[in-house]
Amino acid sequence: MTFDWPTLVGLFGSALFIGAFAYANVSARFDKLWFNLVNLIGAVLLLISLSVHFNLAAFVLEAAWALIALAGLIAALRARLRRPAP
Repeated sequence: MTFDWPTLVGLFGSALFIGAFAYANVSARFDKLWFNLVNLIGAVLLLISLSVHFNLAAFVLEAAWALIALAGLIAALRARLRRPAP
């Protein structure tokens, strides 16, 4: 295995996923906006990596992950905009 730029980008995306998962499991105040944003960025980084080192199964997983994170991000933004100002 070579540690070229696509591999490093993919590893960084994986680190974001792991960090978001850890955050979701230990956070006392869960923020859906940040959780979904970090997951979306991680998925996009992995898709960039997969554009060079293609794997169909991983591509399908990351594309679905990105779409789910995007939908969650939009829902979190809408909820935040509807919330009354303090």
